[in-house]
Amino acid sequence: MFYFDDGPGHDRTAPDTRSLHAFAPGAELRHDRLTGEPVLVAAHRQTRTVSSAGGDCPLCPSRPGHPTEIPAGDYHVAVFENRFPSLGGPVGGRCEVVSFSSDHDRSFAGLSDARRFTIGRAWADRTAALSAVPGVEQVFVFENRGAQVGATLSHPHGQIYAYPYLPPVQASVLRAARAHRAAGGGCLLCPIVADQAAGPLVVAETEGFVAFVPEAARWPYEVHIAPRGCVPYLTGLDDEGLAELMYLYGDVLSRFEDLFGDGETAYMACWHQPPLHQTDLTHFYVQVFTTRRSADRWKFLASSESGAGAFINDVLPETAAERLRNVRVRGRA
Repeated sequence: MFYFDDGPGHDRTAPDTRSLHAFAPGAELRHDRLTGEPVLVAAHRQTRTVSSAGGDCPLCPSRPGHPTEIPAGDYHVAVFENRFPSLGGPVGGRCEVVSFSSDHDRSFAGLSDARRFTIGRAWADRTAALSAVPGVEQVFVFENRGAQVGATLSHPHGQIYAYPYLPPVQASVLRAARAHRAAGGGCLLCPIVADQAAGPLVVAETEGFVAFVPEAARWPYEVHIAPRGCVPYLTGLDDEGLAELMYLYGDVLSRFEDLFGDGETAYMACWHQPPLHQTDLTHFYVQVFTTRRSADRWKFLASSESGAGAFINDVLPETAAERLRNVRVRGRA
């Protein structure tokens, strides 16, 4: 259990009083012989905790008679190893849960700047620690918010997967980065970020970072956030840069939440840090997207997307960028 606080002076020494079964991850890594891609089989996750009510939430602080995953009676940010992991054991790797707040009803977009910075510190700290675990090839930070995109707990939280192999999306980006360098280019992301920062697809920006809709967006509403300079990992940012990034990230999430005027837009957020042990891909980016394409319609991955891997977007990226730009972000005039 790791606690990260907005400031000093907090006691987080309460012990875990539960009697738990021995931790025994049961994941298995297989390979698709047709595509060559890895597939994790984790049947034990069928029994993982599913809860949407605050009274029995496993991520709320422990209280008398109701011990939870987090022993402390209060906390700011807590990180612990997932008891129902998709990785670990013979497969290798690690799965960690990151709880963003002790407040069950808070969303990431509703957190203070100080808390967002604390979460960024936690992500950077765990990126460094998990990158040092033998056999880990990729550290992937993510959040699923909303039951419509598969979140099984409504408490504000995300996860970190330390993959012992390279996931297909990262493998594809790495191939493109290597081809770009082999053709005489440098960093694959740097010219993309520069081009997008000067175009009509920008949603929001700061001095050091830019948020934009990718020109070939796969999802109805999708935003990438990237540093303007070439920074490979969260660990490469100083405190000022990390605070600036987390401010912009919160801004983007606020736009997604309020995109359709109800504050309930479900989304997925993926932090694409480069694979470890390579020098071709040297620029991280964040991907935020929703499968909601209008107030009452959702994007489903039908045969073209699920079977052929050929995405069809129902929303023009330029239209998505304009709508996201025009969302009134909370706390601003």
